[in-house]
Amino acid sequence: MATIDQQFVEYIVKTLVNNPEKVAVERKIDEKGVLLSLTVDPSDVGRVIGKRGVTAQAIRVLLRALGTKQDARYNLKIVNTDEDGEERKPREKAVERKEEIREEVDEPETNDVEEDDDLEEETEEETSELAEKTRAELADLDDLDI
Repeated sequence: MATIDQQFVEYIVKTLVNNPEKVAVERKIDEKGVLLSLTVDPSDVGRVIGKRGVTAQAIRVLLRALGTKQDARYNLKIVNTDEDGEERKPREKAVERKEEIREEVDEPETNDVEEDDDLEEETEEETSELAEKTRAELADLDDLDI
């Protein structure tokens, strides 16, 4: 039986996506709190995340509000799956997309080692920017009197 937090996330996400029957929320409890893993159809991932992650962030804020009422700490993980239903890592997706673009342009292949290094640098920069932004948001939340 789905818990109130799973039902809450499912309800919100099903109203956003084109394939509501493929929405699934898995719940795990660990030392950090409750982890809700959200899986949607691959074509709906963009709708759930939204531009610059705004929609996903809004869902997380609503979960945080539910958490204060339930005395729990909720974390939402949006699981990115491919068409076969297997979980994909962001790096795999970026490499595949780069290969697709190369095929579209008919660009000759270059040294993949250099490209992988560039991709790692971009990923590290994005990760550090995200970490800084998250720390700032958490600091702002600490200042709130709830």
